[in-house]
Amino acid sequence: MVIGMNEKDQEILYPTKQIGKEMTADLKENLAAMKEILSPDISYDIVYRVIQIGGRDACLFFVDGFCKDEMMQKILQYLIGLKPEDIPTDAHGMSKGFMPTVEVDLGQTWDEIVTGLLSGQTVLFLDGFSKCLLIDSRTYPARSVSEPEKEKGLRGSKDGFVETIVFNTALVRRRIRSPKLRMEMMRVGETSKTDIAVCYMEDRVDHKLLCQIRTRIQNIHVDALTMNQESLAECLYQGKWFNPFPKFKYTERPDTAAAHILEGNIIVFVDNSPSAMVLPVSIFDMTEEADDYYFPPVTGTYLRFSRTIIGIITYLLTPTFLLLTMYPEWLPKWFSFVAIADDVNVPVLLQFLILELSLDGLKLAAVNTPNMLSTPLSVTAGIVLGEFAVKSGWFNSEVMLYMAFVAIANYTQSNYELGYALKFMRIITLVLTGIAGVWGYAAGVLFFIISIACNRTIAGRSYINPFGPGGMGTLWKRFIRVRQEAAGNRQASK
Repeated sequence: MVIGMNEKDQEILYPTKQIGKEMTADLKENLAAMKEILSPDISYDIVYRVIQIGGRDACLFFVDGFCKDEMMQKILQYLIGLKPEDIPTDAHGMSKGFMPTVEVDLGQTWDEIVTGLLSGQTVLFLDGFSKCLLIDSRTYPARSVSEPEKEKGLRGSKDGFVETIVFNTALVRRRIRSPKLRMEMMRVGETSKTDIAVCYMEDRVDHKLLCQIRTRIQNIHVDALTMNQESLAECLYQGKWFNPFPKFKYTERPDTAAAHILEGNIIVFVDNSPSAMVLPVSIFDMTEEADDYYFPPVTGTYLRFSRTIIGIITYLLTPTFLLLTMYPEWLPKWFSFVAIADDVNVPVLLQFLILELSLDGLKLAAVNTPNMLSTPLSVTAGIVLGEFAVKSGWFNSEVMLYMAFVAIANYTQSNYELGYALKFMRIITLVLTGIAGVWGYAAGVLFFIISIACNRTIAGRSYINPFGPGGMGTLWKRFIRVRQEAAGNRQASK
């Protein structure tokens, strides 16, 4: 039985009388069952070959495109050339000391046999054996491990995760050569059976949290993870999703993932997704980048401070300008140049809201624009939303200036979800300021602070950790990039 599936669901997935049963020692019965389950005569990519191995009838099943042709050719040559006296008496002997491959498992139930085959393994049935051999000769289509577009670094490694989970775990294992590094493999999805890898350090992880994550993954009952990591995140976090601040951090950099593992965090890989899910994380983890650690401590501290300050400015700039526009008497004379000089044809609040929507429209257009047309799009957008928009009277130049700064400065945050969270909070504060003036501005800022303070991580901890009792001693490390300590010094400090 497949975990999480009732018998009726399995009849839909495996329309055969072999549900929940084990294979037999009769090759003809096993071949008939495989044909009934997989319909290889209809699915062109399900390939099987009936051969003779040491005088015994045998059959190979594999998926075309998942199998290494050169490797299977050598295995076939080896198998066909065997003599009857070379064949072991049981399947266990064949798997351990018989097959000339690195990884061979045994399969007995039809569920594990079919899942292994559809995962890329080659299945070998031999007449008279009540277990089959699952030969790991698979290969997956994959792109190169090039640097991710979203998380480029000025220094450091230039490789990145890809859609193949085996490659991603290998990139982490290459950086952490410790026997304490654990990588647990699980499957989620009653139809898709998506592979999920949970990576952590045995001696550094919070085992209570690890047990919770493991249990939640095992208890997920969905048909498929159609949106990869986002589907998994929504299944893992059962709380309310009204708070826009992200509950997880995603990274496409192997060095970043390895650093989080060494800090005691848990990394979750989902097959077919080129990024790793980091948990648990706080607001301070969201604002960190790899360049903070690839530069000297002083430079890294400056980068971290500047990123935090710019993030706060992107939230406060337009609501503050709207507030000063509503109360021009608050502007000192030496600062009066920031006020709008021309006539205001459209309310300032409406101008900001239109520009917020227009910028998102440009982002979506840039994503869906072919590379050969990206330059004409940029020129057209710059002219239309620049000079012509101001001359037409729709927008004032001061409003365009501040929104342009916000649009550009928002990209200082490498975390895409955090950038949109700041955007949503900025729009809420804008609307409240336009409605209630200074009281609306104060309410918007208070709502922003409460949204961060009341947000909880998947571990149930505070989103602003280490703020609070017992955490102030390490709070300064969140703002100041400290020097890397030697192992001996760390043990002495403990």
